[in-house]
Amino acid sequence: MHAAIDQAVQVRLLTTALGHTVPAVLRYRQSDPLAVRMTFPPEISLDGAAVDWAFARELLTEGLRSPAGRGDVRIRPSGPERTLMEFHSDEGIALIQVRSEDVRRFLTRSYEAVPAGQEHPHLGVERGLTELFGAV
Repeated sequence: MHAAIDQAVQVRLLTTALGHTVPAVLRYRQSDPLAVRMTFPPEISLDGAAVDWAFARELLTEGLRSPAGRGDVRIRPSGPERTLMEFHSDEGIALIQVRSEDVRRFLTRSYEAVPAGQEHPHLGVERGLTELFGAV
């Protein structure tokens, strides 16, 4: 079974003085069980291309409760109903705010598909090695 879980969310882009709401999609796939992706539409990027960020599912889980992350993606609570996400790149920093309930719903679905600690069988390492060595 190749499960993919998508969750449409509205995020508030906070890089402008007032911020504005834009659509985004949180995505989880069983074939990449340790990661989640957040995709932003082309109209909000500087070059007109869709923007896709991949980061650890565990980071998203931690960031709902307390500040998490030290690298390109940082997540922290912003009051009881919102979560802040920072995306760092060479071009700058995007700071967004998303409803925590939307993130919790998404994570619940992802953990139903692949429970925490059960990601290894979904990584496909053994299958990939079998195919590589021709013992299909």
